[in-house]
Amino acid sequence: MKEIQKNRGAVIAMIPARYASTRFPGKLMQLLGDKTVIRHTYEATVATGLFDEVVVVTDSDPIYTEITAAGGKAVMSQYEHESGSDRIAEAAADMDIDIILNVQGDTPFVKREPLQKLLQQFDDASVQVASMMQVITKQEEIDNLNIVKVAVDKNMNSLFFSRSVIPYPRDADYPTVYYEHIGVYAFRKQALMNFTQWSVTPLEAAEKIECLRYLENGIPLRMVVVDYMGVGIDTPDDLEKASRLLGA
Repeated sequence: MKEIQKNRGAVIAMIPARYASTRFPGKLMQLLGDKTVIRHTYEATVATGLFDEVVVVTDSDPIYTEITAAGGKAVMSQYEHESGSDRIAEAAADMDIDIILNVQGDTPFVKREPLQKLLQQFDDASVQVASMMQVITKQEEIDNLNIVKVAVDKNMNSLFFSRSVIPYPRDADYPTVYYEHIGVYAFRKQALMNFTQWSVTPLEAAEKIECLRYLENGIPLRMVVVDYMGVGIDTPDDLEKASRLLGA
């Protein structure tokens, strides 16, 4: 049973699940232990008990079958989409809901506490979009272009997202904290609908980071710091890391 504050209205989780992937095609259907990556993600999201409903939104017959055959809920996209946000917006357009939490299909280790912390941000009426980040300290992760970093202001609102090192440690003696952006978002429904009406923005196109579209349209993301969320599956190496984590 969902456990959200009554002043929020209906809350659902949507998992955009595209079969194609530039770096790792078919990654969501790769086995992680004895289940596929997408099934791990779906079942972990349901297990939080935070949502009225959890839905996988996909362009893939195999992914649709994988979820529905296991008793889950999935819907097929009717159109081609540039981003996961566009994909879930299509499915959510006619739903009577207040908040949508977008869980990336390649994040199989989602947990209850971080998702609950994310939803709590919407007790602040000014928050339109929220997302997660975790502290990273290993230099190879800080330098990794596949890991999106985020810089925030004093109120935990996002200033910028980049694959580059941000902030750049110009003064090596000054202690610098680095945050990895975790691709779990929550939106007020209208903010998500607005997103789909905006064209791809220049920084978004350059970095290939879709949430920059919000920043370039004047909407910051409220960021929450969460404990280690495991591995997002972007490459075959990530799948190996996730397998080791699962077996730990």
